[in-house]
Amino acid sequence: MAHVVRKRQNQTLARIKEVAGFTLQGTNQLLWPAVCTNCGENICETDNGLCKNCWNQLIVCTGADYCRRCGRDAGRASQIEGVCPDCQGKEIHFDQIARAGLYAQSLQKMIVDFKNGKTELDTILGFLADSALQGSVFRGEIEIFVPVPLHWSRRLVRGFNQSHMIIKKLKHPSVKTSTDFVRIRRTKMQTGMVSPQARAKNVAGAFAVRKGHRLSGRKICLVDDIKTTGATLNECAKTLKEAGAVKIFALVLAVAGQKM
Repeated sequence: MAHVVRKRQNQTLARIKEVAGFTLQGTNQLLWPAVCTNCGENICETDNGLCKNCWNQLIVCTGADYCRRCGRDAGRASQIEGVCPDCQGKEIHFDQIARAGLYAQSLQKMIVDFKNGKTELDTILGFLADSALQGSVFRGEIEIFVPVPLHWSRRLVRGFNQSHMIIKKLKHPSVKTSTDFVRIRRTKMQTGMVSPQARAKNVAGAFAVRKGHRLSGRKICLVDDIKTTGATLNECAKTLKEAGAVKIFALVLAVAGQKM
């Protein structure tokens, strides 16, 4: 008899907790309504942080086929042995690339806000980066993740390296992260530079590996937020290969310079 009473008491208590939980959730929704992390519109708590419009824009940004050599939009029919016409004849030092999407619409806004200190976006951007990684053909080859480094002075002002934060959201059972790759020269911001030649000149010789590094003979995945002309990734890959790396892959959130 006592067992039956205790069982009913536990059921009643569980029901009270459930009702209290729903009440608290409803009160929170009224007092502090959930908003889209990207645009600030009111959303339901079940919308996973973004409004429907931002999710729809992300789907458009991330849905196209792209060249696994440079990351630019390219239909499979236009590629020759996995390389798009735009890559033909170009010197590209990284071996393959995976991207989350195009640098446009809601994805562009999230990346810009993320770099400007809205670090709570790391959950969504990390999910997109990890999805790109899981869908890449080189995931199984990677031995080390390397974030594209900031110069120490820029890192001090910003407070974080966005590429390193992205890496923390990637899921891989064995790959470690190395910070033995550094930027030794503070370069000009690439944003205002249009020509690939100017961008390449700006970052030439800007990177190095620390003494005693363990990158020689390894297969490395460079991680960055945006690829525009590829000058930064190219210079990084070149420097790492000169230091003995066997293969260099690239993982980016977005590829810029293309219209949707």
